[in-house]
Amino acid sequence: MKKFTVGTCIRMRKDPEVAFEQTKEMGINSVQLLSWDPLLHTDEMAAKVNDAKKKYDIEISALWCGWTGPRTWNFYEGQATLGLVPPVFRDHRLGELILGSEFAEKIDVTDIVTHVGFMPENPFEQNYRDLITVLRYYCEILKAKGQRFLFEAGQETPVTLLRAIEDIGTGNVGVNLDTANVILYGKANPVDALRVLGKYVWQMHCKDGVYPTDGKNLGLEKKIGEGLVDFPKIISMLRELDYPGTLTIEREIAPGDEQTRDILEAKKYLESL
Repeated sequence: MKKFTVGTCIRMRKDPEVAFEQTKEMGINSVQLLSWDPLLHTDEMAAKVNDAKKKYDIEISALWCGWTGPRTWNFYEGQATLGLVPPVFRDHRLGELILGSEFAEKIDVTDIVTHVGFMPENPFEQNYRDLITVLRYYCEILKAKGQRFLFEAGQETPVTLLRAIEDIGTGNVGVNLDTANVILYGKANPVDALRVLGKYVWQMHCKDGVYPTDGKNLGLEKKIGEGLVDFPKIISMLRELDYPGTLTIEREIAPGDEQTRDILEAKKYLESL
């Protein structure tokens, strides 16, 4: 029976070694590196990251590349502020994603992940067409360097995401399936999302949560095991799909003892499956 590597997310800081050391102390050898500051995407920082991952023998499975500008994580202001969907931010954030791909190259990472935003459901909508054009341009840049682009799932329905992958059509586009996000945004449950997206799921955030209870705010994240994600079914389906990636735990609460405890409990639970 196939066993998957269990990893976690770490946020890139000015001194990345601290996060790598803490991860190693938890007995975890794989991370997604989360970066929201393009000013850190320098040669100097790349050297620090490379030194840290070598020192602690930790693999970086993906670079989660954020972008600057306003961002509000709800169903109203989020439509106008998140990702590449709002035209007013698109060119600037595209430049930051290109810079992120250059940084990923320096740390030998091939998968770049980000939230694109609330993609329109209607494929005939001009904003959808413009978005696909920009994403195709970006994915061609990545393809030339042997890199892949992964949508962070959740802000769109699985079918919309599948359509976007097909419409981009560059062959190096997949999904980082966040098992909680599809619930938090009320778009699907992760089992059905996995049925739809299947072969395009190349990375994963293992996270738990519950559905929204009002029309403006997202549902609530929960520690793994206290939300609605059916992890036994997810793991079973991943085996059937011959999933190639890691099970990367993401616990989006303030760094500290509680976050560490929740990650360690999640690691033990996932490994038991």
